[in-house]
Amino acid sequence: MAKLLAIDGLNIVRRVYEAASDEPDSPAKAEAALRHSLSSFRNLLGAHAPSHVLAAFDHGGMTWRHTLYPRYREQRAPMPSPLREALPGFYDRLRELGVHVCCVPEVEADDVIGTCVMRWLNEGRGDAIVATTDKDLHGLIGYGALVWDHFKGEWHDDAWVRARFGVAPELLPDLLALMGDVTDGVPGVSKIGMKTAARLLNAYGNLDAVIAGAGILKTPVGERLRAERETLDVSRKLVELKLDVRLGVTWKALAYGQVAA
Repeated sequence: MAKLLAIDGLNIVRRVYEAASDEPDSPAKAEAALRHSLSSFRNLLGAHAPSHVLAAFDHGGMTWRHTLYPRYREQRAPMPSPLREALPGFYDRLRELGVHVCCVPEVEADDVIGTCVMRWLNEGRGDAIVATTDKDLHGLIGYGALVWDHFKGEWHDDAWVRARFGVAPELLPDLLALMGDVTDGVPGVSKIGMKTAARLLNAYGNLDAVIAGAGILKTPVGERLRAERETLDVSRKLVELKLDVRLGVTWKALAYGQVAA
């Protein structure tokens, strides 16, 4: 059976780079971080023995989410310039390993991974593993994928998501839409945190049902849901993965080693 390994490239690179937070930004720091990141990629390939590999990176610049909501990620610090300038050379090293690097303008790496993984699963090609710590990609577990946390060396599955977030994996986008995400600048509904969002979703079943029930919910939460409906609609769109990205690659292009698509 074939096995797809989808690697959230910047998730690894940025965490490795930021681990040396006491060092100033410099080309030397970037080179060291990318050297360690390359070792992480090698370890992933060796540990999971995939038949197909995709390494997704953000293209950079504005995305469709910025067009929808100009304040999206406005508080996030930009990538340090030494690291950004060193990335093209890093992509070349990955290609030398036989890893296909995918960066698509105006979409995020999450959208690239989501599109690739869902196509793979829908075609019944085999197992799909996503190497990331990004909570947004954990929703793919609800459709048959598994998430591997490279830094902790642990699997994240349905039970892990329920224990961590209080909802089933397929409800993660609904949870994030309600509670918002400070890191990405997703507004959510004011004063609704993870526990309240999970309680609402488990009581009603999904976000559509929560919205429908808000009309008769005579509580402060119900009032905020009604008053902030437009904001919630925007938040929902921001956290949903775009699953129709034109990747411009075939399964044969993603084949790793001597495996043919």
